[in-house]
Amino acid sequence: MYRVSSKFGDHLPSHGLLLLRVILATALIARCVQLVNGSSLHIFTPHVIAAGAGLFLLFGLWTSVVGAIVAIIELFIAFSHNHDPWLAVLLAALGVAVALLGPGTRSLDARRSGWKRIEIRPPGN
Repeated sequence: MYRVSSKFGDHLPSHGLLLLRVILATALIARCVQLVNGSSLHIFTPHVIAAGAGLFLLFGLWTSVVGAIVAIIELFIAFSHNHDPWLAVLLAALGVAVALLGPGTRSLDARRSGWKRIEIRPPGN
């Protein structure tokens, strides 16, 4: 059994995961920057948390945990604010995808974890 980050190697799926992480992180940070002026604290706080999570995603650090946090925060934003919720739902879906797929090899998680392998041997050997 291999970790997801090591399974993809240096091929196109790993580059696709990097692109997915960069797009999601950029969207989270850009939306937070747009809300800097004229927003109240209860509207601005979840966006700041999501932008902080976007920084972790950008570098690929704790990717699965941060992807789940992004999904939870974005669903909170979608259902708690009086605006069109579809951008938040889309970002939540991308957060779930990143959490399930993992960081890929172009991340700090892959460098930190390395190649993991579990071998199950039959009894008696």
